Amino acid sequence: MDETASTFTDERDGQTYRTVKIGNQVWMAENLRFNVGDSSWYYQGNEDNCNKYGRLYTWDAAKKACPAGYHLPSREEWDDLVAATGGDVAGKILKSKSGWDENGNGTDDYGFSALPGGYRCSDGTLYGAGYYGYWWTVAESTSNYAYYRRMSYDGDDVYEYNNYKSNGYSVRCVAD
Repeated sequence: MDETASTFTDERDGQTYRTVKIGNQVWMAENLRFNVGDSSWYYQGNEDNCNKYGRLYTWDAAKKACPAGYHLPSREEWDDLVAATGGDVAGKILKSKSGWDENGNGTDDYGFSALPGGYRCSDGTLYGAGYYGYWWTVAESTSNYAYYRRMSYDGDDVYEYNNYKSNGYSVRCVAD
């Protein structure tokens, strides 16, 4: 396994994040918690959920949320991460060892520590914390849709889908 763990401090708000090198990429090993105002939220408005799962961002906010030196990953960067961590079983390998409901935990072999932060619909309804993790990519599929990656408590894969840009999903930043 090719991992090198470190930390990074976001100069904008002083929050420190774990980072991990997987293959040729350096990823934040936690979901982003940077507050971009009324286009980012934390699950159920509970600050403990923000500390655990990070914030949920609209796609437009996600594109601007990563700190200097980092960016919202492309579809190809996610593909590279998945390929470097087992392909069809990458979800199991990237998920944290605890925090997933119904014994859906992973092995966290690379220290990526993916957690199921759920998502926020544009109407404010929240779904899936504990069961599903959703992470934006920088790629749009149509004028109203963008691509994201999903991990689930009941699966070992990292799936790609697209959905409304107005939904709130988590953000994992990758180094430039």
